[in-house]
Amino acid sequence: MGRVRKVLARPLVIAVLVAAVGGVGFGLYWFQPWKLWQDETVEEALPGVVETSAPPAAAPSEEPSEQPSAAGPRTLASGELISHEHATSGTVKLVRLADGSHVVRLENLDTSNGPDLRVWLTDAQVKQGQAGWHVFDDGKYVSLGKLKGNRGSQNYALPRDVDPSSYSSVTIWCDRFDVSFGAAQLARV
Repeated sequence: MGRVRKVLARPLVIAVLVAAVGGVGFGLYWFQPWKLWQDETVEEALPGVVETSAPPAAAPSEEPSEQPSAAGPRTLASGELISHEHATSGTVKLVRLADGSHVVRLENLDTSNGPDLRVWLTDAQVKQGQAGWHVFDDGKYVSLGKLKGNRGSQNYALPRDVDPSSYSSVTIWCDRFDVSFGAAQLARV
């Protein structure tokens, strides 16, 4: 009888160990916890803006201007990122480029890294706290692509067929867990 138990116990132990290793492997793949310690910094210039080493000095009678000339990029709306699931800060701008195309620009972004992060342009109202974590996939949204880096300044082109006036917010969206890391309400300028 004892020998029968030993023979039956081995396959059971092996099956439990295989299931445990498989579960840990799947959990690591799904949650990707190492990303919490990996920062990816991306610094992109705004398209259509030529950077110089020093800005030209303004004449005493001239007022400095935030906006580029009419031929250059023009900020249509902007907002400050607030934290949702993860601490998130930075500025979001909706910019019309000289060629008539539009980009969403994230400036001085600082958020946690995570699995499957996206930048979404949405029609949802940004809400503080946990009430705002899950609202962005309830209405109309456009995914502008994967988040290029969890830190820095970066640009996300809007598809030509998207009317930017139909959207009022931007979220850093974790597609894997359907949750906002942070979001900004866009105010027209």
